[in-house]
Amino acid sequence: MPEGDTVWRTATRLNEALAGREIVESDLRWPDISTVDLTGRTTLEVVSRGKHVLHRVEGGLTLHSHLRMEGQWRVEATEGLAPRWRRNPQLRALVGAADWTALGLRLGMLDLVPTARESDVVGHLGPDVLGPDWDLDRAVDNVAGSHVPIGQALLDQRNLAGVGTMWCAETLFLERVPPWTPADELGRERVERVVARAHRLIDNGRRNAVQSSTGSYRLDEAHYVHARSGRPCRRCGTTVRVAMIGEPTRERTMFYCPGCQGGLGPTDDGRPQAPLGSNRGAARSRRSY
Repeated sequence: MPEGDTVWRTATRLNEALAGREIVESDLRWPDISTVDLTGRTTLEVVSRGKHVLHRVEGGLTLHSHLRMEGQWRVEATEGLAPRWRRNPQLRALVGAADWTALGLRLGMLDLVPTARESDVVGHLGPDVLGPDWDLDRAVDNVAGSHVPIGQALLDQRNLAGVGTMWCAETLFLERVPPWTPADELGRERVERVVARAHRLIDNGRRNAVQSSTGSYRLDEAHYVHARSGRPCRRCGTTVRVAMIGEPTRERTMFYCPGCQGGLGPTDDGRPQAPLGSNRGAARSRRSY
C-alpha cells in the first residue's frame, strides 16, 4: 500500500500538472458519481492528507481518492493521449486539462464531496506526518495512550496519518523496539523517539523516488527488514522474519529482526521462512483506514 510520502509525491505531481487549469475532459467511472461532469471547472489545488488525495475544483467540490493496495494516478500529455488509456478496464477516473491529463488506475476509493465537508472522508485522521497540521506532541499522546502493540498503534491512521507497514517496520527496527510491545508500556520518551523517527524517514522519503531507510538508494539495499523475511539482518545477521499484527479484521504484515528486536513475536510460529520473493510473504489486508 502506498504510504504517506508516495501519496504526497502523487498529489504534488497532480497539482503541478492541473492546478490553475480548466478541466476539458472528465470521466469518473465510479458508482454514484459516474454521471458527474467536471468539465469547465478549474482545478484549484491537489493536496494529500495522510494516504488520501484531495483534488479541489472550482465550485466548492473535492474529488477524493485513496490508492489502497494497487491504485495509482498517472499524468500523461493530453495531446496524443493514446486511446488505450480510455479503453483500459482499470481506469477509474480521467481528469484532463489542455496540457496534461490525470489517469486514476485501480483506485481503491473515489468520492466527490463538498470541499467544506472534506472532514466526512478525512476528519478521522490524526496529525498528517507530512501536512501543515503535523503535531509531534499530539501524535505521541495518541500513540502512547493506545492499549495495543506499538506496531498496530503506528499503523492506526487515527493516531497519525501516513505511516504504513514499510515505514512502521523500518522505524521500529532502527529504534530496536519489538513491534508487539504494548504502546502504553513503552513510556512517553521512547514513544516520542519512535514517532520522531517515523516522521524523519517519511519526510526524507518524499524527496526521493526510492524510499530508503539505510541510506542506499539501490532497490536491493534500501531497507533493513521490510520485505526481507528469510534473509540475514544487515545489523546482526539473524534471519529477518514476518508475522501478522493487529486485530483479525485489520491484520497487517510486520517484518522484524528477532535478534535486534527482542525475540519472536507472539503471532510468529517460529517455522522457517523462505525469502519473500519465493513465497510472497504473509497474506496482506486490503482494508484502508
